[in-house]
Amino acid sequence: MDSYSIVIKGGKVVDGSGNPWFQGDVAVDGDRIAKVGALGKYEAEKVIDAKGLLVSPGFVDVHTHSDSSFIINPKADSKIRQGVTTEIAGNCGASMSPVTDLGKSFASRRLEELGIEWDWYSVAEYLARLENGGMPVNLGTLIGHGTIRSSVMGYEARAPSASELEEMKGLVDQGMRDGAFGLSTGIKYAPGVYADTGELVELSKVVAKHGGLYATHIRNQGGKLIESIDESIVIGREAGCPVQIAHLKVKGRTNWGKSLNMLRVIDEARDEGVDVTFDQYPYIAASTGAFAITPKWSREGGVESFLERLKDPEERKKIEEGVTEQEDWTGSLKLLVCKFDPEPSYEGKSIAEIAEIRGVTRQAAMCDLLLEARGLVPLILFFGWDTDVEAIMKHHAMMVGSDGSSLAAYGPLGKGKPHPRNYGAFTRFLGKYVLREKIVSVEDGVRRMTSFPALRFGLEGRGLLREGNYADITVVDPKTLIDTATFQDPHQYSEGVEYVLVNGTVAIEGGEYNGALAGRTLRHPGGK
Repeated sequence: MDSYSIVIKGGKVVDGSGNPWFQGDVAVDGDRIAKVGALGKYEAEKVIDAKGLLVSPGFVDVHTHSDSSFIINPKADSKIRQGVTTEIAGNCGASMSPVTDLGKSFASRRLEELGIEWDWYSVAEYLARLENGGMPVNLGTLIGHGTIRSSVMGYEARAPSASELEEMKGLVDQGMRDGAFGLSTGIKYAPGVYADTGELVELSKVVAKHGGLYATHIRNQGGKLIESIDESIVIGREAGCPVQIAHLKVKGRTNWGKSLNMLRVIDEARDEGVDVTFDQYPYIAASTGAFAITPKWSREGGVESFLERLKDPEERKKIEEGVTEQEDWTGSLKLLVCKFDPEPSYEGKSIAEIAEIRGVTRQAAMCDLLLEARGLVPLILFFGWDTDVEAIMKHHAMMVGSDGSSLAAYGPLGKGKPHPRNYGAFTRFLGKYVLREKIVSVEDGVRRMTSFPALRFGLEGRGLLREGNYADITVVDPKTLIDTATFQDPHQYSEGVEYVLVNGTVAIEGGEYNGALAGRTLRHPGGK
């Protein structure tokens, strides 16, 4: 008689491959899946009754900003309560390694305020720091181009010298050897905004040597959307590197409907042999910092230099005038403040409402907030049209990525009013768009959250319910699965996620997180 540590019995198994579901059992032995299907006679230390439930691989969130979440609070559980068992951090050009002291000087404020020492430099040291503290999910990292650039050049608005480029390439090479999964860019944000296409090609060539990918927050998602997509394709073609376009969307009412043209451009690139895929979160609102909605010239030198410019009346006037020209300036009616430490009552209010309270223009209000919060004013901006969101969602090259962090509804990670995607992106996609609205089949929807991202990022032994794979498993109730987080009340956990196993350890049981820290740090196979 076979003996297992855990058996998930009688569920509707959606194995992640895209194949039709089947009724069956999943047996776990230690940290691995031992058998899937009919088990025959067996003994098990624990049996989970999954009758009426969907059993799938754990969800893979390929676009996250959980870089410091588990250092701040190892039990940050907003993602695992969505069924997510693996996260890829270091996105949008911002990673926590590899980094130099110069790079730390531009980015260490959040950890300093919490009394946490930034005591690592390399990717290897960063992953070791995470391992020592523990975390509920698995985590791998990309190398942030902005982090690399600031570590070598600061926030200077110029091309790198030959020696600076070589130093940047060296940091990328070492990061890939340490197990990073690729290079990410945020070329809307400083300092990435100061890089030209040639610089990104050269750095991506280093990534290509190790079999990694180029993941990009493109330069513009509004009026210059197609040109920005074209740039990412050029980088992939010239570097010989797969391209992952981050949180694909169409911003701004005047651009609504461009999704079809944008997707056609991606299809043509794929037909020509450029390996382009993308991720998406299922909302019509994004989140960014108010610092990014200022003219790029004003951001040169970093936040401290920007704040000095704000104090100069002539510079301040130019910055306010330049704000209205930015892609994400939507007249401020649909720009909500997520967090504002100097006056928490502003959280959840729009820039327009705050301007009225203060009796100033909307541009002036945003600049005032930036000055008072020393540059840290996260915002939610409403940009989209449901028709574009659904067109992107149906495309065969789409996978799910939250663009959020693992948070917790308490402590330092439970403050403010962040985007609800931190708590509900995956349950919203599967519960609302797949199970209820049937945008795609349940088998294809699960594939987009499991085997597709796992294969794309080189996550060995994950993303499929297969014998010998790691036992990352999510069990949901299709009748009750839904996100509950809202823009005004975002710190609410999803419902309907009944069980989650991470590396064979039960972490969610009966819908509640038990505090298990079974997650592991992951390394790209090209770094071995």
